[in-house]
Amino acid sequence: MSTSTKATGGGALDRYFQLAKNGTTVRTEVLAGVTTFLAMAYIMALNPIILADAGMDFGAVFTATALAAAIGSLIMGVWGKLPIAQAPGMGLNAFFAYTVVLTLGVPWETALAGTLVSGVIFLIFALTGLRRAVINAIPVPLKLAVGAGIGLFIAFIGLKEGGIIVNDDTVLVGLGDLSSTKVQLALFGIVATAIMLARGIRGAVLYGIVATTVVGILVGFIAAPEAVFGSIPSIAPTFGVAFSSLPDLLSLDLALVVFAMLFVDFFDTAGTLIAVTKQADLLTPEGELPNGNRPLVSDAVATIAGAALGTSTTTSYIESSSGVGAGGRTGLTSVTTSLLFAVMLFLNPLIFTILDHREVTTAALVLVGLMMARPLGEIAWESWEIAVPAFATVIIMPLTYNIAYGIAFGLVLYPVMMLARGKGREVSPTMYVLGVLFILYFVIRTVSFS
Repeated sequence: MSTSTKATGGGALDRYFQLAKNGTTVRTEVLAGVTTFLAMAYIMALNPIILADAGMDFGAVFTATALAAAIGSLIMGVWGKLPIAQAPGMGLNAFFAYTVVLTLGVPWETALAGTLVSGVIFLIFALTGLRRAVINAIPVPLKLAVGAGIGLFIAFIGLKEGGIIVNDDTVLVGLGDLSSTKVQLALFGIVATAIMLARGIRGAVLYGIVATTVVGILVGFIAAPEAVFGSIPSIAPTFGVAFSSLPDLLSLDLALVVFAMLFVDFFDTAGTLIAVTKQADLLTPEGELPNGNRPLVSDAVATIAGAALGTSTTTSYIESSSGVGAGGRTGLTSVTTSLLFAVMLFLNPLIFTILDHREVTTAALVLVGLMMARPLGEIAWESWEIAVPAFATVIIMPLTYNIAYGIAFGLVLYPVMMLARGKGREVSPTMYVLGVLFILYFVIRTVSFS
């Protein structure tokens, strides 16, 4: 047996994933996969809760979430060959539930069809030269603002779910009842999770959910689960619904919905893939993603599969960086994460325990939102032509409960401000086209509602 084979664990895994070439071992890759799983496993609780608010069956979404994460991570690992896990994305699930369904009044079945279509378009972009053209057309500050705006939107939802902020007819939003057990549990979760994050504990978000649940059980506010393992909930209520609802997509509002889903997924995925592969030192000398278009195709296929199963957009997770930090360098890391998500299918009694106690997940929503808002520091706020569209993008999302509106305002204001600054030639033709289209959208929508 060769020295490299001994070092990596030997056999087919070494040959297929090129463990020796990437300076890693089977043991390292498995531990990295476990680390990534712990960092993103919170989605198993959050995604069913958020989509249940849209009227979807909690059990079916739980199963669809686990399967989408398992399938997406497996595709990325086996075919994309990267240490990047996938699951239904935070932000996109909130957009799906609170903007598309609850604000615009679109049935969740139709929203699933929109997710499916956005995945198909993403796949076309990934397979053709359109990918580079689209990525280069949107200015970096707007990409950063979109991610940060979604972060604020998610945090706002978390504070509302935990009762920390409540409706106030005088000033719209007010402080909740700090004497209530629900609010106190939510605040405990935020502080406990923040401390664990500050201490650098991997899986802090998941552990925060667990700790808050345990405290809730100890004080008698949350009923303890009757079992740990249970039968897999039926996926029948959501499986295949996206296909049968495709004819319902023919409307102006839904065109904007599909565009927003595609926009957020496309740039979030591109940013995540570049960030994680750069951290793992896997980018090509030209700064391109490794393995050609496979990573983006893997992400698009995962979205299509997730929509077919019955969940919002499945995407690459930035939490994969935790696995890379633990030494993950190949697709074997993602395969390990995939297997762990499959195991989660049988742990549903634990997840169902927190279904009626949203305060348990408040910390996850708030602090994941904080993480997503970090790019705000990279925006050139001293330049008005950048600051105005970026700020509009960020502030419109949480205040209107609509991610699509934030994107639209940003894309309209950017070319306007650049023209006013005498920098119109620096704006891509695509941006002008998008700006005009969104202006027409708002005009038509205003006329139709007047």
